[in-house]
Amino acid sequence: MNKFILFLLWLSATVSSYSQTSALWLRYPAISPDGQKVAFTYKGDIYIVSSQGGTAFPLTFHEGHDFMPVWSNDGKSIAFASNHYGNFDVFVVSAQGGEPRRLTYHSSNEYPYAFSSDDKSVIFGGVRMDAAAHRQFPSDSQPEVYKVPATGGRIDQVWTFPAEDIRISRDGNTWVYHDKKGGENSWRKHHNSSIARDIWIYDRPADKHTMITSFRGEDRSPVFSPDEKSIFYLSEESGSFNVHSLLISDPSQKKQITSFKGGPVRFLSASSSGLLCFGFDGSIYTLQPGSESKKLEIIINTAGKINNEKILAVDDNVREMAVSPDGKEVAFIVRGEVFVSSAEGGVTKRITNTPEEERFISFSPSGDTLIYASERGNSWKIFQTRIVRSEEPYFYASTLLKEEPLISSEHDSYQPKISPNGKEIAYIEDRRSLKVFTIASKQIRTLLTPDKLIYMSDGDQYFQWSPDSKWLLAEYSPIMSNSEVALIPSDGKTQMINLTRSGYNDSRPAWVNKGKQMLWFSDRDGLQLCQQRQQTGRCLQSLLHP
Repeated sequence: MNKFILFLLWLSATVSSYSQTSALWLRYPAISPDGQKVAFTYKGDIYIVSSQGGTAFPLTFHEGHDFMPVWSNDGKSIAFASNHYGNFDVFVVSAQGGEPRRLTYHSSNEYPYAFSSDDKSVIFGGVRMDAAAHRQFPSDSQPEVYKVPATGGRIDQVWTFPAEDIRISRDGNTWVYHDKKGGENSWRKHHNSSIARDIWIYDRPADKHTMITSFRGEDRSPVFSPDEKSIFYLSEESGSFNVHSLLISDPSQKKQITSFKGGPVRFLSASSSGLLCFGFDGSIYTLQPGSESKKLEIIINTAGKINNEKILAVDDNVREMAVSPDGKEVAFIVRGEVFVSSAEGGVTKRITNTPEEERFISFSPSGDTLIYASERGNSWKIFQTRIVRSEEPYFYASTLLKEEPLISSEHDSYQPKISPNGKEIAYIEDRRSLKVFTIASKQIRTLLTPDKLIYMSDGDQYFQWSPDSKWLLAEYSPIMSNSEVALIPSDGKTQMINLTRSGYNDSRPAWVNKGKQMLWFSDRDGLQLCQQRQQTGRCLQSLLHP
């Protein structure tokens, strides 16, 4: 009996501890001005929890994505960004809960940074109409700074240049922020270049901006110390992002505050008394400078807004498509899966069903095989799916299909394009090499090496087979600032031919006139369509004006 009672006690403790496990991947924590509460984002909603940890309660509960909470200085309101109506707009809600009030209505994304010192306005970033005297048109990579009354109303521009994570002193005379010199992804780690972010101080009465950090890597997300003579900020100067501090009057006096390893510290905020709050490895921490960091144990008991499983139609959100050679089928990608539909509509068949992403779909010249890439086993690989029964000529009506890997190795292999004769596949390996795979012999040869291709995102390389399968047209970039058009022999036995050599941007070449001519876009004289004619082994260049 005693053993049975002990077992029940153990089981009860186990179930209790399981149900009370601290939640993970809590993002955008923002500590309240009085240091008593922390607002954060979890699964697209804003939650509030005690700065000591505990059970969090939802402040917002909507199918839209709510994030980036910002406290007002009196702690009574919270501004946040939400895509309730499509793109992200700025909203404000009582810190006690209630119906959020929409403040911005622009068609581009807008994100809140701070309340003004008197709490009458919300400072936010966006890409609205630029000042007439400013030479730079606003873009997603170069957001500008605006303000809107906290009760709603007319939008006014604050600055015509990019600035993010703005914090404002109590008297409103000093602002601190980080700049945004270019379009580099904000989640990139160990970024070291001329467009890395730096910290700036703005003297409002003097209307003067001064850069106070000089580290070539990333310095960002500044917050004031309680006496507003120093700032805390995130920097990679110590390796990974950690909290650092510096004296505003003498920025050379700086020191590292935290020493987290294995990942970056994100989302720095501070209370009026100097209690710091930030995220690390999916959890939220607080830190009183001079003491040890404290990980908050946060429990979330809220039920989900929607079912865990949902039946979705495949009539929208199509990412890419390919038409079969006979024109009777259309293959396409929806939510990372391959589907095939009858060209006349009405019948659709799902081809893949994997947790990984499939992309770059195409038909073989015979029409009985689909070629695509899938990100399985931690790398991109190239697969084919074939129709098994010859009496079933269409994918959308087939009963038996067979999937096989075509190109599978430890290297990333994607963006496959099968040759018109069906014998070879050109593809990208490790994002910066153009290679050709011979299906029968399984031999691989390299046509373009990493010194010729610049990678920005998966699928951004461009190449096309010639109708006779003997050549490829491709974009390549000998330097960062432009692309050239290359004619490449597919056997790899001779050197490629640079068809453009213009120094301008030449792109998207295409074969026309049964492979006897090539067209491409060029900006050498504005936007024109260029033609290269291949005759008797010589390349003669001319321009065709639209």
